[in-house]
Amino acid sequence: MVSPPGPGSPASDGLADAAGPDVEPGGSRFLAGQFDTSQFDTVLVVDFGAQYAQLIARRVREAHVYSEIVPHSMPVSEMLARNPKGIILSGGPKSVYADRAPHVDPAIYEAGVPILGICYGAQLLSQALGGEVAHTGTGEYGRTPLTLLAPSRLFEGWHSPSEVWMSHGDSIVAAPPGFAVTASAPGAPVAGFEDAERGFAGVQFHPEVAHTVRGQELLKRFLHDVCGCRPAWTHTSVIETAVAAVRAQVGDGRVLCALSGGVDSAVTAALVRKAVGDQLTCVFVDTGLMRAGEAEQVEETFRRQFQVDLVHVKAADRFFSALEGVEDPEQKRKRIGELFIRIFEEVAKELTDVAYLAQGTLYPDVVESGTADAATIKSHHNVGGLPEEMDLDLVEPLRLLFKDEVRAVGEELGLPEEIVWRQPFPGPGLAVRVVGDVTRERVEILRAADAIVLDEVRRAGLDRELWQAFAVLPAVRSVGVMGDERTYAYPIVVRAVTSEDAMTADWARLPYELLDRLSVRIINEVPGVNRVAYDVTSKPPGTIEWE
Repeated sequence: MVSPPGPGSPASDGLADAAGPDVEPGGSRFLAGQFDTSQFDTVLVVDFGAQYAQLIARRVREAHVYSEIVPHSMPVSEMLARNPKGIILSGGPKSVYADRAPHVDPAIYEAGVPILGICYGAQLLSQALGGEVAHTGTGEYGRTPLTLLAPSRLFEGWHSPSEVWMSHGDSIVAAPPGFAVTASAPGAPVAGFEDAERGFAGVQFHPEVAHTVRGQELLKRFLHDVCGCRPAWTHTSVIETAVAAVRAQVGDGRVLCALSGGVDSAVTAALVRKAVGDQLTCVFVDTGLMRAGEAEQVEETFRRQFQVDLVHVKAADRFFSALEGVEDPEQKRKRIGELFIRIFEEVAKELTDVAYLAQGTLYPDVVESGTADAATIKSHHNVGGLPEEMDLDLVEPLRLLFKDEVRAVGEELGLPEEIVWRQPFPGPGLAVRVVGDVTRERVEILRAADAIVLDEVRRAGLDRELWQAFAVLPAVRSVGVMGDERTYAYPIVVRAVTSEDAMTADWARLPYELLDRLSVRIINEVPGVNRVAYDVTSKPPGTIEWE
């Protein structure tokens, strides 16, 4: 069996404000109409970095409450203009005493809106209202017993002690005046504090991570009992608001959909088709960088099974030419992203009145491409890799959703299981799984090895337990011996991870027997390979993909 996902620290979900500065590196490209959120109660998640805000927002959505992520630098007047029923101050990587530590306008505490501070957010709340935060020299990291000290709406129904997940260096040593200390931990004298009259509370631990046993219950207490939010945010409502936004943007215009055959583009196509019907034409660009049999599968599924108007562009020569001699992964993504757009523009010119391009951009793509409070991890080809000048306006109905939400929306739309639960595949394809210069020879070797990995994972019955399983080809060679002769061939690295949403991931503890079969088959069946390794790196510190 594989292991469960690792600690869900930075991760998330969100349909946050489509034009919010926290999700728009380099200026807004998200042109779809704003979601009409007036029918939903709203909770704001204030982002202090480290991607914690995204995980919190996802947990809020799981409680069926609409959440928006906003930067800590946003003026309080702008926050209040969104009519929040509650505000959550996220965790963060800094100490409240560090130079340039992120803070929030103190006016937020006078706004009359319930506030929950989490870890760093709890320390800020305490410090701002007269409590004390100190460098105790006894930080806590990992599973920690929490002892309850006083009655609390947030901890109602909890046992004492209860297991929570800690990750802090500084500690709150004194609660602000007027607050009751509701919980403590070995390294945190004030692990929970609450002012029930104002609806303020702070917790030193992370209720948003899976390892805090009753963390989601605590968040629900805050959302439903303290803030009075209605649990009205559902997958059906996501579909309705997304469809309305697409219709508002597109009107009578024609739309091209970038279709890869994966779940993101398939759900995008289904949503846009639901919104505009036969105004949609899907375009599948065969880059030559797809998995084995992928082009044929796309044709069969979408043209024949779903009767979609599908244009199949065979462009392998152009992509290999664009990638010739390029080793830097950022340059790979940018070149691939630009060529995709140019091909879509060429197809659009052959059709009539096409002004829009729909693509399956997700929120992790945006977050990892750089936000106001999160560093650039890698530029995704469909975000940071887009050219500055484009003839088509983007329609991105999934841009602020995470993979688990996208799958749920796909099921709600009636897409078949084999599409909805297909493993994620990077937009640049095998180009970012060849570490180094991308050549036809290396891609063919990698494609064959990858097919074996997927086949053996399916045979072992682990395809639904793993988030992703795939092969990587580093562009180096090593010495081996086969048939009593010296070989000098490529290694293949097998990568398999468990995750909930790709923001964090743990390496999968695959059975030794499966690893043995993978090694034997790849070396015996794939010419040019003489060594197989297994990647045992989690995310963080690594990323799921190697590039």
